[in-house]
Amino acid sequence: MARSARLTPVRRCCPPRLRAARALRTAGGLQSAGRWPTSPAVFPGCPRLARCPEPPSAAEAPGAGTALPAWMRLYFYGMHGITLDVLVSSARLFARSPDLRMLGFSSPYRCLLHSLTHFALEKLYLQRPRCPSAFVFNFLLYPSAHVGLQTLAGQALLVSVGGGPGGAAAPGALDLALQYVVALYHGQVFLKRFLRLRYHGQRRLQPLHWGALPAAPPGAGVPATAGGRRRRPWGPRGAGGVPSQGLPDLLRFLFFGMHGFLDEIFFTFFFNVLGQGDGTSSGHTSLWSFLMYGSCSFVVEKLYFHLHYSRGWGTWKRVPIYVLFIYAWELSWGLGLRTCGACSWDYSHYPLNFMGLITLLYLPGWIFLSVYQDLLSNVLWRVQYVPAN
Repeated sequence: MARSARLTPVRRCCPPRLRAARALRTAGGLQSAGRWPTSPAVFPGCPRLARCPEPPSAAEAPGAGTALPAWMRLYFYGMHGITLDVLVSSARLFARSPDLRMLGFSSPYRCLLHSLTHFALEKLYLQRPRCPSAFVFNFLLYPSAHVGLQTLAGQALLVSVGGGPGGAAAPGALDLALQYVVALYHGQVFLKRFLRLRYHGQRRLQPLHWGALPAAPPGAGVPATAGGRRRRPWGPRGAGGVPSQGLPDLLRFLFFGMHGFLDEIFFTFFFNVLGQGDGTSSGHTSLWSFLMYGSCSFVVEKLYFHLHYSRGWGTWKRVPIYVLFIYAWELSWGLGLRTCGACSWDYSHYPLNFMGLITLLYLPGWIFLSVYQDLLSNVLWRVQYVPAN
């Protein structure tokens, strides 16, 4: 009788799904939901995986993340619209009477209209691939819709709440031509880049504390991959616990500068309507505020990342540092602008002022903006710009 052939079990290269899950729990848990690991560090005995590079994480993938939420896009659109209002009104005022203060005007009403009209124009812009002619869409269809919506919104605002220095005027040939140029910028420059922003809603930052991570054994280095290349520990932080992802520094500076316009327009509007102002239905700011707020908020954000994520300081331990820096920044900018006649504020008639450039009367407002700045930084860290290439 012939001996029965002995079957040799075939050893699989990759374990089944159950063993993969157990290996993941042993290694420290899932790092990417809904995807089984293919890392040689988890399965060191698999030659196929040793030859395959690891897939990028969600933060490293160039197209990772989702489009910005609707509320965030409306926020950006309103702030961007106020910036355009300030630039246009300041240019018109400077052309009539040159003034180094470079005052510009807008209002919360126009901010709301900009949010809604830009949101509607975004929907039209996304239909661009359906147009058979890109030239017709870019230089005729989209600019016509932009000019029509902005003119209609401006006239509605003029009828409902009145004009004022920042209100919409009756559209003339020059106004329509200017609106056409703004429409070209909005479609060819702004939206083309703004829609590349991606939002990572699951990113979470945790402050560093002593003993938060287990200490490595003496002499142990960073684990190496199969190719011998050392991997950095997974995580969002850069050197010293500071987040290394998010928007580039230039885009963050532009955001903070535009947000400075938003802050001053809202503050001066409510001061004029409810406070001791002249009762006009608009707020004002200066073009210098873009540089002043942009640079100040940019530095305060760096302080926030360092003090919170490297030192573990709480909010009310950081806020006094913020406020002292803000007052010093406002005083230094005020002194510099006053020397050339470009300072747009004077607090000499306010109590508790120093040289008319800073006043403790605004201390509650600066404390509020300091806390709000931390919230903005946390949101901006979750936003990533994806280049076209």
